[in-house]
Amino acid sequence: MMEKSIKYWHAMSDPALLEQLGEFVKQTRLQQNKTQQQVATAAGINRSTMVQIEKGAGGTLLSFIQILRALEQLQIFEHFEIKQQFSPLQLAKLEQNKRQRASTKKDSQNKKPKSDW
Repeated sequence: MMEKSIKYWHAMSDPALLEQLGEFVKQTRLQQNKTQQQVATAAGINRSTMVQIEKGAGGTLLSFIQILRALEQLQIFEHFEIKQQFSPLQLAKLEQNKRQRASTKKDSQNKKPKSDW
């Protein structure tokens, strides 16, 4: 059953995902019997931003987080938590090896336009 759910989310377009997130916000707000203005005020955003997000018409990630906080729904971020247990020595070694920046491709560094000379 879990696989079907993952495939469903994966198959959705970005606008469809935004609509789904907006619907989640709207239904949660209605279940809590709160107006758009009440949630917007609690979240520190404009009501128009709230309307846009509920319609699935965009908004910023920050606004979405602020709305989730106002609706006391931050627990959905538990799925983003990295759960690994390491010894302090392993942690230090991993931290040392953690990528700090993206590398450039060696081919693109050496390619220079050929001269007609």
